[in-house]
Amino acid sequence: MIELEGVPELVDPVMVAAFEGWNDAGDAASAAVAHLDREWKGEVFAALDAEDYYDFQVNRPTVWLDGGVRKITWPTTRLSVVRVGGEKPRDLVLVRGIEPSMRWRSFCNELLGFAHELGVELVVILGALLGDTPHTRPVPVSGVTSDADLARTMDLEETKYEGPTGIVGILQEACTHAGVPAVSLWAAVPHYVSQPPNPKATLALLNRLEDLIDLRIPLGDLAEDARAWQLGVDQLAAEDSEVAEYVQTLEEARDTAELPEASGEAIAREFERYLRRRDGGGPAPGAGGHATESGESATYLRDTPGGRGRPKPQRPDAGRETGPEPGSGGETAGTEKGGAGGDAGSTGPAGAPGAPDFSDWPGSTDAPGSSGPSGPARPSGSPDSPDSSED
Repeated sequence: MIELEGVPELVDPVMVAAFEGWNDAGDAASAAVAHLDREWKGEVFAALDAEDYYDFQVNRPTVWLDGGVRKITWPTTRLSVVRVGGEKPRDLVLVRGIEPSMRWRSFCNELLGFAHELGVELVVILGALLGDTPHTRPVPVSGVTSDADLARTMDLEETKYEGPTGIVGILQEACTHAGVPAVSLWAAVPHYVSQPPNPKATLALLNRLEDLIDLRIPLGDLAEDARAWQLGVDQLAAEDSEVAEYVQTLEEARDTAELPEASGEAIAREFERYLRRRDGGGPAPGAGGHATESGESATYLRDTPGGRGRPKPQRPDAGRETGPEPGSGGETAGTEKGGAGGDAGSTGPAGAPGAPDFSDWPGSTDAPGSSGPSGPARPSGSPDSPDSSED
């Protein structure tokens, strides 16, 4: 049963969702929603029952101390509301959680119930995939939808993907069948440096979201973090001539593919974004959000204590699993076409002749197809994105 007595009436609400796990390479998508929640000071107003959707042997609860009292954080999905003021007020319903282990249809129906009660006009689901994209170039972000009319009116790709899918694809289809406009935004993360965080991909997702919903998003330190991340990866690449040569090959392929698109709409979008930020349009950074908390006690709703410092890529002994090496399994990926918002595909090192060995790079794995701490391994090109076998 959904009770939203404590949530005020919203203004043109948009639901923005991201899920950790299979569709979240480099944690780019979940970090984007976390950024929105942090910058606009959203507070949780609801959490789905963890018992209904999660296998605790796959996603384990964590125990932590609060003033000497032991408390538990359960893996689940939480919803918060942020009230965004300014000349064009538009409220956001943020959905942030972990890809569920079971009962996906019930999971989506529950989220759609919240969307209906809150009067949500558009659902935007964020995702990230591993791809043959160089870290030195702008992060490609593709916008896809299952709604042909929405694709025309919002200048999006109409997805034609067929194959294994994640919760992002299931939720988008559930929205379409329920008559709720839904869009998925996908960022391509370099497969050779896939360990989270990836602030450059997170920044790209937020920029595309900003254009999509016509709302200025305060970026905080994210732009500086993205520059630091790229500098760190540049330094790693410079230490290995084989990797540097491979990155140069990706750059040449990307630049060739993007040459016809180097003017026109892409430049216009960047110029419009520059003007918005220069003129101070939209809500002021740091504008507070508003929400109330209901349902479970705060003990079970609170996020795990502790924050993550500014990301700087390092060469760990073993990176966190983000799925198998691209091209090793899942759907068949195509050849990269590049370009933000395009239908880029990826093959990864397994499908790229002469590709160097990235086993000692951040996020690399020696056993494609193995399971990591976040659950089953993920194929490189995320399902439901245009970066897949539909080409």
